[in-house]
Amino acid sequence: MEKFTSFQQWIQDGTVSIPAVLLKNYSSLGINEEECMMLIHIHAFVEKGKTFPTPDELAERMSLSSPECFFTIQRMIKKGLLSISESQAGDVREESYSLMPLWNALIDKLSKEKHQEKIEAAMNLQTDLYTLFEQEFGRPLSPLECETLAMWIDQDHQTTELIKAALREAVISNKLNFRYIDRILFEWKKQGIQTVEQAKRQGEKFRQPKKQEYTRETEETRKVPFYNWLEK
Repeated sequence: MEKFTSFQQWIQDGTVSIPAVLLKNYSSLGINEEECMMLIHIHAFVEKGKTFPTPDELAERMSLSSPECFFTIQRMIKKGLLSISESQAGDVREESYSLMPLWNALIDKLSKEKHQEKIEAAMNLQTDLYTLFEQEFGRPLSPLECETLAMWIDQDHQTTELIKAALREAVISNKLNFRYIDRILFEWKKQGIQTVEQAKRQGEKFRQPKKQEYTRETEETRKVPFYNWLEK
């Protein structure tokens, strides 16, 4: 019966939702384990409606003394990861902890990481593109060619996939030069071609030999013998 009562109390106490992103990234924000546990306990108090737990209340849950809890809180505020807000209801002023600075810091960190990942991915794509061009041309690219390649990406907003497709088209047409590739990209953009598959179909259509149209006049002209007036 005593075990059942303890279990009931455990259920009544509920659970605390701790963002996994905090556990994964707290050290990169300059937070040590002691400070992280302090923030988690404050978060647990706030979730239960106790928005301003005292250092004594926090010390009851931690291995820190009340003064140590106080100084840890001050460090978190100084680091810009915890704030105290004030509200007033009539004559009563209330203070509460806010973990919004912590969540904002995590969001900023993740955003910067995503942005950095995109930059690195774009740089890798460009590096692969330069390497592919040098392999096809059989030589290092000149500064002007490098500038043209960068212009296609930065100014014309061409995708690396379409640039590769245009290069492949130039190789197939045996016209391997930047002017010809630039013309291909210009025509594709004018025609609204945005995918490699569309570019491939357009290239195949362009390379198809045009059938000569025979009109009646053409046929009659073909039958008339050529007369060389210079031999008269």
